[in-house]
Amino acid sequence: MIYAIYPLMVIILFWGAKPHGFKKWNEEAFSLRQMKALQGYFAICIMLHHVGQKTCASWLDEGMIIPGLELFVPFGYFFVGFFFFCSGYGLYVSHHAKPDYLKGFGRRRILPIILAFYSTGLIFLLARYLMKEPLDQWKVLFYASGLMLSNPYSWYVIALPFFYVAFWLSFRHCKQEGRAIAFVFLFTFVYQLIGTIVDHNDWWMRGEWWYNSVHFFPLGLLFAKHREKIQAHLKKFYLLYFILFLAGIFLFYGFSEFAQAKFSYYGEYWHAPDKVLRRWICLFSQILASCSFVFFVFLLGMKVRLGNWFLDLMGTLTLEFYLIHGLFLELFSYSFADVAPSLVRVKNVPLLVIGVFLPSLSAAMLLQKFHHFLLPSKEKKATTLSNQSK
Repeated sequence: MIYAIYPLMVIILFWGAKPHGFKKWNEEAFSLRQMKALQGYFAICIMLHHVGQKTCASWLDEGMIIPGLELFVPFGYFFVGFFFFCSGYGLYVSHHAKPDYLKGFGRRRILPIILAFYSTGLIFLLARYLMKEPLDQWKVLFYASGLMLSNPYSWYVIALPFFYVAFWLSFRHCKQEGRAIAFVFLFTFVYQLIGTIVDHNDWWMRGEWWYNSVHFFPLGLLFAKHREKIQAHLKKFYLLYFILFLAGIFLFYGFSEFAQAKFSYYGEYWHAPDKVLRRWICLFSQILASCSFVFFVFLLGMKVRLGNWFLDLMGTLTLEFYLIHGLFLELFSYSFADVAPSLVRVKNVPLLVIGVFLPSLSAAMLLQKFHHFLLPSKEKKATTLSNQSK
């Protein structure tokens, strides 16, 4: 039954869609609704990616593997990359649409993210205590402060504010937008450089997933700046780019799998003297693969107007859903964060997917209301207006 998830995901994506014929275009391809709908869709894909990691990933012991979601396991950075692209794109568009957008930027854009990070982190910490994970005072302090992740799925929410700050600094202090975007690209390169230098660990910058999709943030800024010219060019050579990006997904993904098998991100495990170079080779291959995927999605969106009530709903809950779904996955999979037995192990994968999705959706709705309640009234209004303009 789990294989029914694949046609179901196709139905969810294209339900209510409106295709456009030859030489006709979806002028809403980069509208708020379509971008949010796609974010909601990829939030579900990320959940399935994590469920696949717990049920059929190649690194699991053979006796623990339950097949079905293999297709989702290697593509997490594809899905997260789309979120980084939308973040960069949305910030640029909002900056141009609203005067004085950079005033109070931290309160409007960064504070809600930090609030969501700590609230879900504390929920995870409470769950760790109830699941009887051995906790001393130092571990509790590290978890509560965020230096160690009580929520192991929250790295994205740690990384994103740094890129928001880079955007704010560059667009506030650089008179030319081209230089501002170049500064964000430079920041991204430094961030990735640090990521490739730091070995896998239990703290921050824990591994390649912390940095192998962040390049989409400045790409989103660059695309937003030149969107009209890029769209006109893509329309002129649409079929060519459609074929190139579709082929690139398969070719560059194959190249990335070869690069990781040949060079590996984990060179520190056998004391490779060129471990940083190895990681950059792997990173470069994944950049090519993820760019092919994300740009293909946008090409598809130029021909098909996407959106339905379910994707609209998911699009409003992406942050909370992203942060809380891991709690239910840990409770119902083979272990809780690899430190304690799960509450119940659900071996039936379709039932596990349902058991993760439904309570995650409900919890995301409650968390959103809770976060909205905690935000000061000015930040509530500013955040709502900012979301509407993106």
